[in-house]
Amino acid sequence: MEMQQFHYDNKIVTKFIYATIVFGVVGMSVGLLLAFMFLFPNLTDGISWLSFGRLRPLHTNAVIFAFVGNAMFAGIYYSLQRLLKTRMASDLLSNINFWGWQLIIVAAAITLPLGFSTSKEYAELEWPIDIAIALIWVVFGVNMIWTILKRRQRHLYVAIWFYIATFVTVAVLHIFNSLELPVTAFKSYSVYAGVQDALVQWWYGHNAVAFFLTTPFLGLMYYYVPKAANRPVYSYRLSIVHFWSLIFIYIWAGPHHLLYSALPEWAQNLGVAFSVMLLMPSWGGMINGLLTLRGAWDKVRTDPVLKFMVVAITGYGMATFEGPMLSLKNVNAIAHFTDWIIAHVHVGALAWNGFLAFGMIYYLVPRLFKTKLHSIGLANLHFWIGTLGIIMYALPLYVAGFTQASMWKQFNPDGTLVYGNFLETVTEIMPMYWMRAIGGTLYITGMFILVYNVIVTIKNGSKVEDELAEAPALERVTKKRTSGEGWHSWLERRPVQLTILATIAILIGGIVQIVPTIMVKSNIPTIASVKPYTPLELEGRDIYIREGCVGCHSQMIRPFRSEVERYGEYSKAGEYVYDHPFLWGSKRTGPDLHRVGSKYSDNWHFNHMYDPQSTSSGSIMPRYPWLINNELDKSDTEAKMRTMVTLGVPYTDEEIAKAQENMLAQGTQIEKNLYADPDFVTAYEADKKYAAENGDAFVEMKNREIVAVIAYLQRLGTDIKVETAQN
Repeated sequence: MEMQQFHYDNKIVTKFIYATIVFGVVGMSVGLLLAFMFLFPNLTDGISWLSFGRLRPLHTNAVIFAFVGNAMFAGIYYSLQRLLKTRMASDLLSNINFWGWQLIIVAAAITLPLGFSTSKEYAELEWPIDIAIALIWVVFGVNMIWTILKRRQRHLYVAIWFYIATFVTVAVLHIFNSLELPVTAFKSYSVYAGVQDALVQWWYGHNAVAFFLTTPFLGLMYYYVPKAANRPVYSYRLSIVHFWSLIFIYIWAGPHHLLYSALPEWAQNLGVAFSVMLLMPSWGGMINGLLTLRGAWDKVRTDPVLKFMVVAITGYGMATFEGPMLSLKNVNAIAHFTDWIIAHVHVGALAWNGFLAFGMIYYLVPRLFKTKLHSIGLANLHFWIGTLGIIMYALPLYVAGFTQASMWKQFNPDGTLVYGNFLETVTEIMPMYWMRAIGGTLYITGMFILVYNVIVTIKNGSKVEDELAEAPALERVTKKRTSGEGWHSWLERRPVQLTILATIAILIGGIVQIVPTIMVKSNIPTIASVKPYTPLELEGRDIYIREGCVGCHSQMIRPFRSEVERYGEYSKAGEYVYDHPFLWGSKRTGPDLHRVGSKYSDNWHFNHMYDPQSTSSGSIMPRYPWLINNELDKSDTEAKMRTMVTLGVPYTDEEIAKAQENMLAQGTQIEKNLYADPDFVTAYEADKKYAAENGDAFVEMKNREIVAVIAYLQRLGTDIKVETAQN
């Protein structure tokens, strides 16, 4: 058989590894800063672009798409070429994938701190960047599929099945969740509203975890664990069952993020049922990975690469056991909105994604630079410090979650809440936040050890950018199944059919859940008293989104006695029909705000935003002084209202024409209300006098951002109160 010589492209792998390491340090540093901001809320006092609400999505995007994303690309580009015995189909497409992805990350790093955000979890980036993500993702997919078609290895190994499913599903999820109508170059509104938006978002959010953080890393596990252990995969049949059951079931599980919410009951129950079923394929994959190491445990004790991978697979098993458990309604009632969820997420991120990435880096760098790892001892030190960091990060947050849930639900004998003040629960868990910060410090310390070890390893080695290889040409065979050939063996040599079947498998669940919710109007009953936001309230809501308030405050009161007693009447689906996007939140660092309207005076809100500790002793909310000083930009208000009309919000032409007039009137009333506070009058008049004496422009309070925010907060929950009063 004639052998053909060719070269593997190591340059693209090296670039993605460098990016993985750089953005790993950046993403983890921002995360550590956020952990310390729980302890020192005014750590970045007065700097808007370093506020908690704006940095939180930067942290999640940097870790998910920059650190994990670049690691995924590095691992795929290295393994795909060797599994298919060919170079990537196009060096140009490989480089467009790399540089395009890094530009997207830089764009996110600039826009998110500036407040350009859609507020949708893991999908906060605005519409121009969403388009860029779709284009670069297609470039990656085209390059991968083209490479598969020009392969020299006939059968597609299990890792490649997971790579294909990743490409197809992420494309579908991203496109449908990111459907939005632009207002300006950096402002858009989701085409979905309220309950519909929530369902689509968590169909995306849950499956972004599934198909960006899980399936590609399972593919990497199936390649790098056997390679590092020099052992075959434990079970080929189990890998088949694992793959098809996982991609089919996972896509249905999104609604378990919305239990006890205003989402229709049938959708919630569907999410619960499939989440429970998800345990089986997930643990099947974990077992397949761990049992691949049978007979290699002596090597595990000495090889840091395998150490990292064992803990990674174990972390995957823990997270995928916990996920189905959290989807049970009685468990979800305890865990949701608490720090338990933060612990759960970080077990997956730090152990599964982080440790598998570290193990892969320690495996690849010596091979790419034809040398030995500089220090096995330092790699082992990284492993133990990182492992301790994970434990010290996660365990305190589990304790914090149970503490929060317990305190929120306790009643006195007379029927009143034992802990009626939300801040009592915050004060109680501060020691756990200290331990989390220590755990995060340990974890990033391990990352710095890796950086040093890799740099010295590279200096000691010699770069091989184009690695010579040879393999026989692919022989043509019949398209039909041969005698004795199993159906899946036949499918493994038919990449187009495999891709089509994988696409069908992931589309079924999405169609069954989403189409009835969007198309059947009776699933979301309307409430006559619920009206669109006034122009000023709409502007205030956009500022609320800009500042990332939804990261700490929910707007979803569940039908529990404790929540109704604490916050007011539980939330109804019809209350959200004009909310583009929805703002239900996923974590309560502060109290729920869905019924906060009219609960406090305008002065209270003003003082709370300027200095939260002045109104709420012990609060860990940061100050927002720029809202008091910034002039409200009203130039796009009419354009925003017209966009909302396109989305089905019933603003009239007259309301749009009088938007500026109505904003001024509502702002003037709030300004008058603020004058009821003598301290406000003194400070405001002093500000006015100072501006006059120095020839500075003076912005009247009714035209400042804080007034719009107050207008929005005072509106929340008041529509349903009106209806209750009428009944």
